[in-house]
Amino acid sequence: MRKAALPALALALVSLSAAAQETKPLTDPAMAGLRPVYGRVKDINIRAAEKMPEENYGFKPTPEVKTFGQFVGHLADSNVAICKLGLGEPFKVNDENEKTKTSKADLVKALKDSYAFCDKVMAMSDADLGKAMKFFGADSSRFASAGLVIGHGFEHYGNMVTYMRIKGLVPPSSETPPAKPAEKAEAKTEAQTETKPAAAKK
Repeated sequence: MRKAALPALALALVSLSAAAQETKPLTDPAMAGLRPVYGRVKDINIRAAEKMPEENYGFKPTPEVKTFGQFVGHLADSNVAICKLGLGEPFKVNDENEKTKTSKADLVKALKDSYAFCDKVMAMSDADLGKAMKFFGADSSRFASAGLVIGHGFEHYGNMVTYMRIKGLVPPSSETPPAKPAEKAEAKTEAQTETKPAAAKK
C-alpha cells in the first residue's frame, strides 16, 4: 500500500514544483491585487449609471437623502478628489457635479471622466504609491488613495443598487452573465438535436 502511494506522491510534488516555476514574480504585487478590484467597482458603477433611466435620476426614496443622480455626481466629484491624493495633490472635494448637474448624459460623462482620472493612480507602481503622506491627519501612504476610491465606490454602488431595485431594475452585479462562445455553440447543437426529426424506419 505504501509502495503504491509513493509514485503518486512523487508525481504531485513534481507538479507543484513545475507550477511554482511557471508562476512569475509580480513587479507590483500590491497594485496587482488592487487593480482587478478597482476595475470591478468602476465597471458596475458606470453600468448602473447608464442603466438607470433618465426619468429616475431625480428619484429619492425619502426627502432626506440624495437623488440617484446626486449619488452619481457625488461619486464623480469624490473620485477626482481622492485620486488627487494619490498624485500628491491636496485633498479638496469640488461638489460641482453633484450640485449643478441633473441630466443623465452629463452625470454619466462626469463619472466616466472621474474614473479615467483615477486610472492614472491605479497605473502607478507600488514604489510610487508607497510614498508617505498625511491621510486625514494620520501618517499614511498614497496607497490610501487607491484603497479609498475602491471602498467609496462600493459604498455608493450599494446606494444605487437600492434605488434600482425600488424601481424594478436588476443592478449590473446581479445580471446574468452572457454565455461564453463555447456554451452558445453547445446549446445550439443540443437544440438542433432535439428538433431533428427521427429517421424513418425502413
